[in-house]
Amino acid sequence: MISAIFDLVLTVVIAYIIGSIPTGYLVVKAKTGQDIRTVGSGSTGATNVKRVLGKKWFFTVMLLDALKGAVPVILAKYFINVGTSLGIAPVAAAIAVIIGHSKPCFLQFKGGKSVASGVGTILALNFTAGLVIAAVWGVVTYFTKYVSVGSITALVLSPIIMFFCNTPIAYPLYCLLGALYIVYLHRENIKRLIKGTENKVR
Repeated sequence: MISAIFDLVLTVVIAYIIGSIPTGYLVVKAKTGQDIRTVGSGSTGATNVKRVLGKKWFFTVMLLDALKGAVPVILAKYFINVGTSLGIAPVAAAIAVIIGHSKPCFLQFKGGKSVASGVGTILALNFTAGLVIAAVWGVVTYFTKYVSVGSITALVLSPIIMFFCNTPIAYPLYCLLGALYIVYLHRENIKRLIKGTENKVR
């Protein structure tokens, strides 16, 4: 029992540290010397990286953030035997990752909105659900021209999609909590959407 608790705590700590790696910040700093937190929305995520470095680095940072989300979950899923039938260990890792991305210990707890890393965690939990959610994000973003609308829509639908993929009960519950958290992180975007001042994808 003590060993299982230790394994779970260690999983959460490692996942949080991996989630805290500020991919967007490091890329922009290396390429331009700028602190991305002083640009645009102040977020370290891929959308803000696009404002500085363009579409190529938008997709690069998005991929890296998704990998950052997926790796700890995959490791927890296959190597930590705590609440296996319920999916407790990988979900604990997933929660720690998205908190790490949005509140990174390396950048005074100011990070991104955890969309790409969140989708990465979902892909690692259930690949089919992750692909469907990523497709929803892509289609909604393409037609609305708003990354924030695509992100919010995809993640709000994620608990339903995960539920219908016949996964452990902890997975759709994680998607529900994650969706609420990420929608909260997008509260300023929502205000701008209501006002009609949100930036569109060019």
